[in-house]
Amino acid sequence: MTTRILIVDDDDSLRESLELVLAAEAYDVVSAADGESALRIVEATAIDVVLCDLRMPGIDGMELIPQFSVRLPGAPIVLMSAYGTADLAIEAMKRGAYDYIAKPFQPSEVLLTLRKAAERERLRRQNLILRRDVQRAAGDRPIVATSPAMIEVLEVMERAAAFKSTVLLTGESGTGKEVLARAIHAQSPRREQAFVAVNCAAIPETLLESELFGHARGAFTGADRARRGLFSEANGGTLFLDEIGELPVSLQVKLLRVLQEEEVLPVGESKPRAIDVRVIAATSRNLEADVASGRFRDDLFYRLNVVRLDVPPLRERPKDVPLLFDHFLARFSKTLGKPIRGIADDALAHLVSYRWPGNVRELENVVERAVILSPSDRITLRELPESVVSPVGAAGEPEPGRPSFALKAARKSLEADLIRRALRATEGNRTHAARLLEISHRALLYKIKEYAIRD
Repeated sequence: MTTRILIVDDDDSLRESLELVLAAEAYDVVSAADGESALRIVEATAIDVVLCDLRMPGIDGMELIPQFSVRLPGAPIVLMSAYGTADLAIEAMKRGAYDYIAKPFQPSEVLLTLRKAAERERLRRQNLILRRDVQRAAGDRPIVATSPAMIEVLEVMERAAAFKSTVLLTGESGTGKEVLARAIHAQSPRREQAFVAVNCAAIPETLLESELFGHARGAFTGADRARRGLFSEANGGTLFLDEIGELPVSLQVKLLRVLQEEEVLPVGESKPRAIDVRVIAATSRNLEADVASGRFRDDLFYRLNVVRLDVPPLRERPKDVPLLFDHFLARFSKTLGKPIRGIADDALAHLVSYRWPGNVRELENVVERAVILSPSDRITLRELPESVVSPVGAAGEPEPGRPSFALKAARKSLEADLIRRALRATEGNRTHAARLLEISHRALLYKIKEYAIRD
């Protein structure tokens, strides 16, 4: 489908030159010489992207941004201006602009911005579809994401859900591996059957075999009645083996046999029982390293590692933080009976730049705490934990409970925070971020490397 672009600029020559450049790239172009004409066009015509001048007679570009946002939901709005400043760009993006281009500009810069805008819109629409489907499947624990890394995980998850193949979820603690496992089950043909979860690290080794495979009455001291076992309880459904890397080697052999033969042998019995179970395993360990060291059997690893989903930590997908915050805020506002409407910009900036060692689970706890403590309908810095507001990090932040007065460390921390905010404001465009920060592109690249910033 051809992308339709609306150009709004009172400069006839600029408007005509842009029309020629964009038409040569197979864009469908419409144009307007002022804001009033532009609003009439969007009322009557479907528009995909808007290129709008800042300074115009009548309604200027800054006033048009919120009106375009209402009439064209989701359509990227790119502001053009010969008066570009950092404050102006930030204000435009606060009002809903996707990006801004400083005049004079090269045609290649416009085309690159449009391609980025198209990709952002594709991801946004894709995310809406995934969120709708996963929310319908996962009930009150939907998976929300907009970062490309997490979108890729959700796409693979969606394709794998329809099959019985074993899925291995890897990632740090708190990244939401069990939520993903439940979503896989909920979107699978087994959704009407049982989903059974077991943490392999939480059950003593002496009891784990009986818990998994069951036992006969009298099989050991205390076995005063027979037990089916979790595999049998999950028959026809899904068994989630969390922290599979903690499974004792002695049980790894038996689990491998179950996966290969699709039958279990309860402790104390001589005849195996056929089962039909879809297994999803998860671990926060490096199983490849455990295989190399002999701690984990290579044949079991390959049997589990059929479809693999590497769940990225939250610090590698900061774009997901606002979405997750909104989801948790809505949930806790409802369950705690406190109608909190939003969060202050500086508080959200701290949440996005924080490294989240506890991942999504830590963010969930922080939001619940903030809702409880908030005296108004808006979360502020006062409701955030000190560990989030003044985190310990490589840039020299203070240790917990010990205030720091070091100017050098404070300057590094402030620089790193401003760079992260500029990169977020420009959707990762380092050239534009350097302009906002009023430093050279080369200096920005050096500082990104120095502060280990992931944009």
